[in-house]
Amino acid sequence: MAIDLEALWGISYGLYIVTSVAADGKKNGQVVNTVFQVTAEPPRVAVSINKENLTHAYINESGVFAVSILEQDTPMPFIGTFGFKSGNNIDKFAGMDCESGETGCPIVSEHALATFEARVVGTADAGTHTVFIGEIVSAAVLKEGVPLTYDYYQTVKKGKAPKTAPTYKGK
Repeated sequence: MAIDLEALWGISYGLYIVTSVAADGKKNGQVVNTVFQVTAEPPRVAVSINKENLTHAYINESGVFAVSILEQDTPMPFIGTFGFKSGNNIDKFAGMDCESGETGCPIVSEHALATFEARVVGTADAGTHTVFIGEIVSAAVLKEGVPLTYDYYQTVKKGKAPKTAPTYKGK
C-alpha cells in the first residue's frame, strides 16, 4: 500500500513557543506545533524538536524547557521571529519583556494564553527530531482566549511550515 502523506495533514495541532537556556545563560526559542500532555500524575508533556535547531542543543544541554501557548491573534511578524529566524543569527528576545522562570528558561508571555516549564525526564529519538518528555515544574494561566491552531495559522493567516518542521509539505 502506498503512503499518502496527505492522510497526516488532518491531524490537529496547536502553535507554541518552546524556549530553553544554555549553560552560559544564552537563551533561545522557536515555534513548534508538537506539544502534548502525556500524563496527569505526575504532570508530563512531550515536545518534538528538530535536531538541527539551536533550541534542541539548549534543551539537550540544560535538561529544561518552557512552553508558551500562543493566542489565535498572535501577529505573523511575532511568529516569524520565533519560526523562521535562527537564534544563531539574531537575539529573538531583543526588545521583548521576558522573565526567567524557575528553571532559568525564558518565559514568553507576549501573545501567550498560558505558560509552563518542565525538566526533561526522558527522550525518544525520532530520526530528524527528538521527542523530549518533561515533568512540569511550574505553570500559569495568563489570560482567557482562543489558542492558535495550526489549521488557523495555515488557512486564515496563510502561514507556512519551515523545512525543519515535522509537518513540512515541500512545494
